Amino acid sequence: MVREGSSIDKALAVLEAIAEHHRVTDIAAATGVSKSTVHRILQSLVDWGFARADGAGGYEPGPRILTLAGKVMSRFDPARQASAALRALHERTGYTTHFGIRSGDEAVYVDKLEGRRPYQMPSRIGMSLRLHSTAIGKAILAQLDDREVRSIAGRTGLPRHTARTLTEVSDLLDHLGMVRAAGFAMDDEENEPGVRCVGAAVFDHTGQVLGGISISSLAMDLRPDELENLAPVVVAAAREVSQALGAPTPAPTS
Repeated sequence: MVREGSSIDKALAVLEAIAEHHRVTDIAAATGVSKSTVHRILQSLVDWGFARADGAGGYEPGPRILTLAGKVMSRFDPARQASAALRALHERTGYTTHFGIRSGDEAVYVDKLEGRRPYQMPSRIGMSLRLHSTAIGKAILAQLDDREVRSIAGRTGLPRHTARTLTEVSDLLDHLGMVRAAGFAMDDEENEPGVRCVGAAVFDHTGQVLGGISISSLAMDLRPDELENLAPVVVAAAREVSQALGAPTPAPTS
């Protein structure tokens, strides 16, 4: 519903509604705008190319929406959109903060904020990371079905990085079930000896998993129970990042 008397709000509500509704009556019901006003707005949207008549008495999105969307997406930088939430997470926890985006069968770091500790994490922007042995990676895998996880594992293998790395598909799938239930993933020295991380998935404007964010520390500074206690903060930050990227609200968790 829109605020009474706000012509801009009414026009935007109608524009958004034609993505799901076609008839004037349905658009009016969805937006709370009168049918006469909806009809008038639709005529303006048609004139601008943001809507068009569907030939059956209804309306649908027009070609100018696609043109505008293409221009916007060509300039869309997920790392920039996520920066405010990442900085807030970094400030709140003081640990190294990462944002990674899925790229095929792996993920790539697109942002990193170094923690307030007298050491640095062995990671860098542009560095790729395995999905099966990292907190961000497992948070991503948990949003995929078992068949896709098996396919990825078949292509990449599950190489051992430490004594804690999950190297059997059955073990990984069981673990991902727990990640789904918890809503976050932990890397307890599975990717790098002496490094612990907790991560949560990030979703794009379609509601599909895009990547994940995490906080990391040397194991000597962060016990597993302490890391788990920080998980809700990371999950909340991941939700903020997802919303900044246009994900449905609330972002899906499974």
